[in-house]
Amino acid sequence: MHVALNGYFWKRPFVGSGQYLRQLVYHLNRSVSDLDITLICPQEPGEVEPEGVPPSVHVKLVPVRPGNVGKVLFEQIYFPRACREVGADVVHVPYWGGPLRSPVPLVVTVHDLTTLLIPEYRRPFKARFYNALVSASARGADHVITDSFSSKLDIMDHLQIAEEKVTAVYLAAGSQYTSGKNDLMEMAILRKYDLPDFYVLYLGGYELHKNVTTLLLAYTYVAQSLGEEYPLVLAGRKPTTPSAIYPDYDDYIRRLGLEKYVRWIGYVDEEDKPVLYRNAETFVFPSRYEGFGLPPLEAMACGTPVVTTNGSSLPEVVSDAAFAVDADDARDMAGAIIATLIQDNLAADLRFKGPQQAGKFSWEKTAVETAVIYDRLVRMKGEG
Repeated sequence: MHVALNGYFWKRPFVGSGQYLRQLVYHLNRSVSDLDITLICPQEPGEVEPEGVPPSVHVKLVPVRPGNVGKVLFEQIYFPRACREVGADVVHVPYWGGPLRSPVPLVVTVHDLTTLLIPEYRRPFKARFYNALVSASARGADHVITDSFSSKLDIMDHLQIAEEKVTAVYLAAGSQYTSGKNDLMEMAILRKYDLPDFYVLYLGGYELHKNVTTLLLAYTYVAQSLGEEYPLVLAGRKPTTPSAIYPDYDDYIRRLGLEKYVRWIGYVDEEDKPVLYRNAETFVFPSRYEGFGLPPLEAMACGTPVVTTNGSSLPEVVSDAAFAVDADDARDMAGAIIATLIQDNLAADLRFKGPQQAGKFSWEKTAVETAVIYDRLVRMKGEG
């Protein structure tokens, strides 16, 4: 069986779709012996071949123009044309951007419906146009994969796709996320980011649905008793300009009087993330909506107590191995954070349960369950 995958996000391993694509290709190649894989990648002027592709995976480069128009042309025209040229039996677009027409059975991964469900994200005309396009492509796909049962229900409800055409296939934390430590190396990385001895960590995006403002409000209660001992470290790219999607965090921190309790450390290199998780006293992930929620799973795999919310897919991911509070309840969130900091028995219990829960997910399972879908579609085509 020959599968062609859309490789648009291969060169963007720092975003969720890029991580998913790389893990999927690596583990499909490693775990499924009778699968021939071609990665079809856009190539903008001046770009070199993608790095890190397994040697046995074929790569087909497709010249494209830069920008959003070039992306849509690649998704709708150049990618399906390339799939026909390489003779694929089945094609997979591992993000919500499938073509309206495909020469062979089409699988689309819809990680979540964030851009469709949150009003602020769908107001611009370009967003509405793209949402309509990819919604139509998902409805026309032979099968849709999503990251959780919560997202499956959203897809069935909002895209009106039949249950039998949608499969939830869980993601996983990478093998680098473990509770083991290398003291000398970790000390160097902690110095690199000028981290204190004790800290509470948030690592993720800063879009509106990530709900970081509620975390900041919750920290006003933490700061009253523990703030100086346990500052809140905000990791990830800080928004440069406030907008309807990105709140004005600096102004909000000033209005809450949290300037001396909050530290921004900016972008974190992928290879450094396990060290930041492992050395945090608590990891907080206050998101309102996630298709899966990799950061809390990564933190749990590192043996770090996690406080998150009970919205969307997150209870599926963390089960009883983390605190899951109402996303709008800043007091409850603060109470959970404080409990993990001052109750040693509770923290120890979460440090024990976290790696066990994370161990229930694996990229090998993700790859095998995905390959089963490919095989079923190819057999159905043969029977038809």
